[in-house]
Amino acid sequence: MAPEPELPGWAAEEELERLEKGLFENEDSCSDCSDHAKPGSSLQSFVPEGKTHFPEMFQTSQLLFYERFRAYQDYILADCKASEVKEFTAEFLEKVLEPSGWRAVWHTNVFEVLVEVTDVDFTALKAVVRLADPYLCESQVSAFTLECMKELLDLKEYRLPLQELWVVFDDSGLFDQTALAIEHVRFFYQNIWRSWDEEEEDEYDYFVRCVEPRLRLHYDILEDRVPSGLIVDYQNLLTQCEESYRKFLNLRSSLSNCNSDSEQENISMVEGLKLYSEIEQLKQKLKLIENPLLRYVFGYQKNSNIQAKGIRPNGQKVTHVVSSTMTTGLLQSLLRDRLCPEPCKEETEIQFHSDPLSAINACYEGDTVIVCPGHYVVHGAFSIADSIELEGYGLPDDIVIEKRGKGDTFVDCTGADIKISSIKFVQHDAVEGILIIHRGKTTLENCVLQCETTGVTVRTSAEFLMKNSDLYGAKGAGVEIYPGSKCTLSDNGIHHCKEGILIKDFLDEHYDIPKISMVNNVIHNNEGYGVVLVKPTIFSDLQEDAQDETEENKALKVQTSGEADEAGRVDLEELIQCATGKMELYARAELSEQVEGNCEIVNELVAASTQKGQMKKKRLSELGITQADDNLMSQEMFVSIVGNQFKWNGKGSFGTFLF
Repeated sequence: MAPEPELPGWAAEEELERLEKGLFENEDSCSDCSDHAKPGSSLQSFVPEGKTHFPEMFQTSQLLFYERFRAYQDYILADCKASEVKEFTAEFLEKVLEPSGWRAVWHTNVFEVLVEVTDVDFTALKAVVRLADPYLCESQVSAFTLECMKELLDLKEYRLPLQELWVVFDDSGLFDQTALAIEHVRFFYQNIWRSWDEEEEDEYDYFVRCVEPRLRLHYDILEDRVPSGLIVDYQNLLTQCEESYRKFLNLRSSLSNCNSDSEQENISMVEGLKLYSEIEQLKQKLKLIENPLLRYVFGYQKNSNIQAKGIRPNGQKVTHVVSSTMTTGLLQSLLRDRLCPEPCKEETEIQFHSDPLSAINACYEGDTVIVCPGHYVVHGAFSIADSIELEGYGLPDDIVIEKRGKGDTFVDCTGADIKISSIKFVQHDAVEGILIIHRGKTTLENCVLQCETTGVTVRTSAEFLMKNSDLYGAKGAGVEIYPGSKCTLSDNGIHHCKEGILIKDFLDEHYDIPKISMVNNVIHNNEGYGVVLVKPTIFSDLQEDAQDETEENKALKVQTSGEADEAGRVDLEELIQCATGKMELYARAELSEQVEGNCEIVNELVAASTQKGQMKKKRLSELGITQADDNLMSQEMFVSIVGNQFKWNGKGSFGTFLF
């Protein structure tokens, strides 16, 4: 945005009215504000807590997302670069801020003191102040006297940052714009601006690249749409990046003041390069979390700390029966069908529970939980760390477990061999998926999953087997498959999700190839694709290198239909061409659309798997390893994608997400 020419009086008034209208449109009330209406002012006020009786102040901290979004996009930052942020902010403040005649509370971590503003230095974003009369101050340090305050202000030349000032309320409405403008500046420098932003120039404007994603993340956190663990990770990354950047600036400053080619300078140069590399890695991780799409695609690598109890001290296995009410008829049926189907050689201990959560929490290794028909509402997470069986006694629609209340997870599985069957899970107010398998094997059979966010997440090194089940309603992917996991899906329905199945990127050298089997599933009515593969953009650039080495690679065996004679060897060059969209589908013309979807998925997965082998071979060659074991070089991915039907998915049966 170029500096605007000086406007005539009438035009300047129109511009000011436009700014007023934009800044004050749709201002909502807040719970902490005074109840009585304030004539002349469109804002509300609040009384600061504490022993000192400060005057009422403008309540501006609870603005909505779209109010801040519109202010930054339309009135403050527009299309400026990071290096122009301060200049654009100063121009905005000159238009809307009263230069003098208003009072404010100077707020710091140590004290609060009432001041009067006599002038504003717009370029420096600072206000020129003097102590108000009468003197009002509240401090955490008892020795902080009036003389100390005068001395401090004198050191600061009576110039204070605008974002540290909270404007005193005035019911005339004259200072509403001033209060709102300072609130936008304060929020920006507290929550949006990063000290390294100015050094990052990009072809995209600063608002699109940094402000919008960070603003959205801030409100997603406020509205409980981000897992608590991910919030902690983000704050830790931010702290690490700020500390590393501060060290980097100090090191750079010391080098600029050093004119000699001493050994110490060379060491500092190496340290500087290491710090720079570390900062870049931290910034990339921050951007992954800040971007809502990438946050969803890559997911939160949560490390579950659930501890297994192991075998019960007395060595016994217990059967837990869950029922809100127990009748004689139900008890007789249970004894006949589940508890004593045949004469028991050993006595079995039975424990009764009124809700499934207490039953699972009471389980040890090898226990069984039988849930009787009923609608159970739980408010906590199911954390299953031991190998147990959780089964419903009846049809899934008759045995409903519904989770209410805000929380990160519904069912967390870390046990070596967990079996869940004949239960309907209903999720509400969720942040994470309905079922997460962190490690071990989990089998889900004849179940119904009514999702809220993502559906099932299969983490690295975990194994998941899902049979004869129905999954729907996920705002993310129905099933997320991570690198190094094993996922078998047989005779399921996955529908009405954002994406049916999402396969995470596994091309990184640190990742293992997932083992995937999909047989006779019906994947339909999803908003995006039936199946999505995430892979880096660099993948397409590396394909040319792989094509030069095709004679050194073996074809991979891939089963692409239900008939054994249709399975054959696929040439590597064809696979790479398929991955780049340069070959037709590896299928006969008479194959149906559903079978074509199976072939397309198989070809793309095998192409990516082959590319990973090529990349690893190239790395070994660079290290001087000219010969390697075939198993190391061609990491075969077991792919069995047979008989699946893909119907009415918004973008088709298969697609890729490039990042």
